[in-house]
Amino acid sequence: MLILPRHRGKGAALATGIAAALQDGAWVIVTLDADGQHPPEEIPRVAVPVLEGAADLVLGARARTVAMPVGRRCTNWLSAALASRIGGTRVPDAQTGFRALSRRAAEAVCPAERGYDFETAFLLEALALGLRVVSVAVPTIYEGRPSHFRGWRDTWRQARVFTRYGRRIIFGAG
Repeated sequence: MLILPRHRGKGAALATGIAAALQDGAWVIVTLDADGQHPPEEIPRVAVPVLEGAADLVLGARARTVAMPVGRRCTNWLSAALASRIGGTRVPDAQTGFRALSRRAAEAVCPAERGYDFETAFLLEALALGLRVVSVAVPTIYEGRPSHFRGWRDTWRQARVFTRYGRRIIFGAG
């Protein structure tokens, strides 16, 4: 277990954990949010495509059901549509905090972002690099601990990440 001496942001915590896992020799790294939205018992299913060599990044994709707040459904749909356009492959949930990474992906993708925008930057960079990104359906849970996502501020930061891929959004991945 890693304990960070002070809060530096979600992305900083993820980057620290990924770096530690790589240093320890991990070939598969699984990340999931601590807000209770992702059931840990789903870890084996999310990790399987990486373990079988079929993917570099696996997204635990939640369905946009009524369980997901309406604002989140809208931003989730938009970010998924834009990520799909950037990568030239279907991305049903670009905002999921439940992911499995291959060692190759963890070494190749190193976003500078240190907040909630880290995961968006990681995904979009992986797609732009042509890494194999697949999704595995996971339950949509919005009970448990509240998210620390700050609506306007974090949405703006994520939007800035998407702007780096404007040409791909307009013209497609090819």
